[in-house]
Amino acid sequence: MPQDQADDGAELLCPSAPADAAGAVLIGVVAGTPGAPRVTPTAHAMPVTLEITELARPASSGEVFRVAAPCRTSGCAHFKKSACQIASRSAVLLDEVVDELPRCPIRAQCRWFHQEGPSLCRRCPQIVTEQHRPSSEMLRIVNETDPPPGPSAGGDRGPSQ
Repeated sequence: MPQDQADDGAELLCPSAPADAAGAVLIGVVAGTPGAPRVTPTAHAMPVTLEITELARPASSGEVFRVAAPCRTSGCAHFKKSACQIASRSAVLLDEVVDELPRCPIRAQCRWFHQEGPSLCRRCPQIVTEQHRPSSEMLRIVNETDPPPGPSAGGDRGPSQ
C-alpha cells in the first residue's frame, strides 16, 4: 500500500492539522485541563467552516478543536523517513491514557493509525495541536529532529476500527 493511501485507496489524513488546511474536517473538541487535556471525538467528521473556527475565539482553533486534513507527507516538517514523526515519537514517549480504542471519525483514513496502529489510538486523546504550556514530552515530540529509538512504525497494528 502506498504511504499516502488507506486500505480502500482513500487519501490518508493527518489527525492534527491546522483548521485552515485545504480539506480540513473537525474531528474532536479539546476538554480536560491545561495540564491534562483530552480530545473528545465528534460523532463524525464535518467540514471546518468559518462559523466553527469562530466558536474557538478568543482561543485559536488548534487549542479548542482537533482537525484532520490530507497528510502533506514530505511537504510537512514532521514527515521524515517515510513516516510522521509526531506519530512515531508519540508512540514511544507518551503513556496510554485510555484502555479502549476511542471513537474516531477518521480511523480508516488516519495516518497515525495506519503507521502506528491501535497503540497510538490509546495515546491520541492527549495530543492537542496547539498548547500554550506543553509538557516536556510534547515538546520532545514536536521539536526532536531524529526518529525515536524503540518499537514504532506499526508495532501494534490491527484491523481498522
